[in-house]
Amino acid sequence: MNIKVKLPIAISILSLLVMGCQNSKVEQKTENTSTETHSFESILEKYNTDIPTKILTPNSVDTRIGTLNFFDGLPSEETVTKVYDNLDFMRGVETFLNGIPATSIEGLRLGFHSVGSDNFNKVAIFDDLLDSNPLFLTGNTSTVYASAFLNLRNGPMVVEVPAGSGPGTVNDAYFRYVIDMGGPGPDRGKGGKYLILPPDYNGETPKGYFVAKSTSYVNWLILRGFLVDGKTDVSKKMYREGLKIYPLKDKDNQPAMEFINVSDKEFNTIHANNYDFYEELNEVVQREPVSFLDPELRGLFASIGIEKEKPFNPDARMKDILTDAVAVGNATARATLFRSREKEAAIFKTGHWEAAFMGGNYQWLKDDGNGGRFLDARTRYFYGATVNTPAMVLKMVGLGSQYAYAMVDSNGNYLDGSKNYTLNIPANAPAKNFWSIVMYDPQTRSMLQTDQRFPSISSQRTPLVKNEDGSTTIYVGPENNAPKDKVANWLQSRAGKGFFVAFRLYGPLEPWFNQTWIPGDFELVK
Repeated sequence: MNIKVKLPIAISILSLLVMGCQNSKVEQKTENTSTETHSFESILEKYNTDIPTKILTPNSVDTRIGTLNFFDGLPSEETVTKVYDNLDFMRGVETFLNGIPATSIEGLRLGFHSVGSDNFNKVAIFDDLLDSNPLFLTGNTSTVYASAFLNLRNGPMVVEVPAGSGPGTVNDAYFRYVIDMGGPGPDRGKGGKYLILPPDYNGETPKGYFVAKSTSYVNWLILRGFLVDGKTDVSKKMYREGLKIYPLKDKDNQPAMEFINVSDKEFNTIHANNYDFYEELNEVVQREPVSFLDPELRGLFASIGIEKEKPFNPDARMKDILTDAVAVGNATARATLFRSREKEAAIFKTGHWEAAFMGGNYQWLKDDGNGGRFLDARTRYFYGATVNTPAMVLKMVGLGSQYAYAMVDSNGNYLDGSKNYTLNIPANAPAKNFWSIVMYDPQTRSMLQTDQRFPSISSQRTPLVKNEDGSTTIYVGPENNAPKDKVANWLQSRAGKGFFVAFRLYGPLEPWFNQTWIPGDFELVK
């Protein structure tokens, strides 16, 4: 058969196939419409007037939780059980996602309590910096932390911050911002007296203090002191000699301060990711005043049995559901942190660096409040980090700090500790004080534990070797893969584990905000 004969036959066959597909689609659409109409026929025939089918419920509905059956809109017993199990499950997941700020503070309180910081005047201080031994959400290795918990149940508390303190913050028991201290605070690093009022305080406010009122009894005070000549001596002396914390009523008879060096301690400050999470949340709800949470959150938590002045004692059915819910909630939180789907996550138009404070609002309001509460941004942040302050999101040139995450390499793949990478930090990094890179473990969101005590590089204390153009190349891998003249530029990963990093700028400068300076991506070395 020649080509002139074959071509018309091929065209005819193709036309038949196209017509067949079109007819099939029409038939399918007609069948779906017919089925939908049919599913309502027995219902519609029992009315005297035309009833819109969109307000009716079919006798059988297929859903992701199975088939739901009804008689005239009345759910069957099996359906009732199924949807209530699903409702409790959804509320359990939402309680996890929205309860993380509270349990994270509680985890910190319990962790510091375990190493002796169990009263307001017992300050946990990292005299020798924070290393990878404690489990501490994305902490840094380049500042001297001083931590204390305030209990306002017995009245206002005074915090005297010494001159020279770096960024400091007080957060309430739901990780809401109360006030900044030190560099970004109203004392602007000159030191001063702060008065923190309890939520139910109605007394007079004395003069001579920077005053803030908290919504909770428990509040976390976290201060950071900078290194001088790469050493901690100045900052730890500053806090040990100048930091005072006491009840206002005892201002003339202040209790002695005690400073506990926790740099060499192994302890956990992270909330649970299993059923224990709900027990931790219940502890917070029982301790704090009712007004501590808005009615919406109180209602959500109460829907699974966590309610003020009531025992949290779920039966076997509910405990099984919550155990399942917390597993899904945990997976969801991990997805929001490590694989965000939000466009607001990207800091730059190119590359893969992501904002730690997604959305740029410390109150988690989306689009200046038009989008309401940015729930996934709040979950994402507190699943991976601590401390809530405007100083991390506002444009404060030369003050405060800015943070960026790298979860993936330049190809969009998770960072793998078994592989080698390079990371270029361009010349003239826009930091008045210093910049740093810290490696973290995706399991614990704490520092990655390797043979390096401090899994970090800092422009302040690491003897980095720069390139000829002034940039710095960081080498990452399980073994030192840096050139012989740049071995100090190496960060160790661990084979068989993933990792992610946080890039910090203390005292960020204008090029960071106008994005004329951009760090490179992690490049896989093949």
